[in-house]
Parts: sequence; structure tokens; C-alpha cells
Amino acid sequence: MGKTIEQIAIKRGHEIVSIIDVDNREDFGSEAFKSADVAIEFTAPKVAISNYREAWKAGVPVVSGTTGWNEQLPEIEAEIEKNGYTLFWSSNFSLGVNIFMAANKYLAKLMNQFPDYNVEITEVHHTQKLDAPSGTAITLAEGIIENLNRKTVWVKETETATNEIAIKSIREGQVPGIHTIRYESSVDSIEITHDAKSREGFALGAVIAAEFTAGKKGFLGMKDLLKF
Repeated sequence: MGKTIEQIAIKRGHEIVSIIDVDNREDFGSEAFKSADVAIEFTAPKVAISNYREAWKAGVPVVSGTTGWNEQLPEIEAEIEKNGYTLFWSSNFSLGVNIFMAANKYLAKLMNQFPDYNVEITEVHHTQKLDAPSGTAITLAEGIIENLNRKTVWVKETETATNEIAIKSIREGQVPGIHTIRYESSVDSIEITHDAKSREGFALGAVIAAEFTAGKKGFLGMKDLLKF
């Protein structure tokens, strides 16, 4: 993702002033990093929050697509509000996925009228993806829970109660990301799927988000950018 983001950012006329990886974390304190308008962060759940804090300490807003730390979201939102920091966070930066998320919410609302249908989510990703279920799958499940009265919680793999949504995770090959919502009844099924063809869509969305974030304050997301 980092290499793809770099290529797209340069193509769109931006300058990369600093690249930080596991071997040069001290560069958060460098003048080069401090000169950045925005930092784009795609790493791993265990280091994401410390990366945000290092960037904020340097006075740099952050755009992040790292997932797997969602349980700390309220704490981070409070920290942002208290200190005037900036974080644009999304579980998925693909414009297509965010259209898919909007369609998912609308379909869930419609299905309130049809209690015979049960719903589940399946997500497929490359074997290097560290978190399961994916952040996107969790966001999709939360979108259903907000709009489908009979579902109140998501669970991994298998539901054991009617109020649960099962999220099934598959890790194989180099799959960029496939998410499927399936409603099943005794007479038929309804299925919607988003299938990412490459990582370029995610990278482009992240760079567009960075352009949007520069000069803004607070906790931002794709809903702010796309204004659905």
C-alpha cells in the first residue's frame, strides 16, 4: 500500500517529504516529517495508535486505513477533541466500497419488512492481512445493525442466536478484498458483493482523503469526504 500511495501521490502533483518504517521511527521528530501537510498511515493494529500520537506530537494531521484497533476508537476520538488533533480514519478508502456500504445500509432498512431473511457477511483477503474479520466487514456489520432491527451484534464465523450477524473470514493468495452480504430465506437469496481488482482503488482514496484533510481539524471519515 505504501508504494502504491507514493506513486499515486506523486502522479497527482504531491511531494513525499518523509517515509517512516519500522527501522527509522526516530524520523517522526525530523524537520522533514514536521514539514508535511498530512501523513498517510497504513501499518498494523499494534503500532497504529502510537504512530498517530507521534505524528500529532510533530504537528502533522494523519490519514489512516489501519484497522484492528476499533475498541480504542472512543479513547482516540476524545483525545482528538481535547487536543485539537486531526485524524481521517476509514476502514476502507475505496470509493466503490463506500458506495457499497451505503447500498448495504439501504438494503438492511428494506429487510426490516421481511423477517424470513437471515443475513451473513463473508470477507476474503490476502494471507498477509493481520486482522480478521476485516475492518470493512465490521463496518458493514455495524451498518446492518443500525438499520435492521432484529440484529444487534456481530460474531466471528457462526451465529448462535437470531440477533447475531456472522462474519466469515477467508485468507487466501493475494486477494485485495472481496466482501459479500447475503440474505437467505427458505425460497431464495439476495446477495451484494464488492470485489476489489487491485490495491490502487484504496490508495487513490487515501490520497484524495489526504487532500481533503489538509488544513482541517477533528475526527474525519469517508462520510465527510463523500457527503452521502
